[in-house]
Amino acid sequence: MKTASVNELKNELALLGQKEVVELCLRLARFKKENKELLTYLIYESHDLDSYLNEVKREMDKQFEGMNRSNLYLTKKSLRAILRSNNKFTRYTGTKKAEIEILTYFISCIARHNIPVHDSVKLANLYSTQLEKIRKVIAEQEDDLQYDYQLELKKWVIEK
Repeated sequence: MKTASVNELKNELALLGQKEVVELCLRLARFKKENKELLTYLIYESHDLDSYLNEVKREMDKQFEGMNRSNLYLTKKSLRAILRSNNKFTRYTGTKKAEIEILTYFISCIARHNIPVHDSVKLANLYSTQLEKIRKVIAEQEDDLQYDYQLELKKWVIEK
């Protein structure tokens, strides 16, 4: 079975009535937790991005507090799990501002929790990849925003 493109789906959804669209959305929500989370974001939280970002940051703080740091392997696994949820939250918002905020906060949490990123090649790579992602997204912003974000990022960069 061939999957329809987004444009084809959009055209078909435009032809349906409101009741049918609601039924389709509810059916989608039943199948995957991620679909339900996205609908929750779109319905309840998308109108206040700052509040949503604060909630994401609180969730990230909980994850860092509960992180297993008994060895570098488990630390890496925990960081990857946090990154997976961060990527999901970033996809929900669809904005570059949210991506910068979430990634910068992730880097700041690593610094504040004294995660030894330079004691492991894999952790160092994970850390540098996130820094590079932040720099790329910052480069797409307006000049004054770039300067502000770069100042914020410099505060949290961990040197060897």
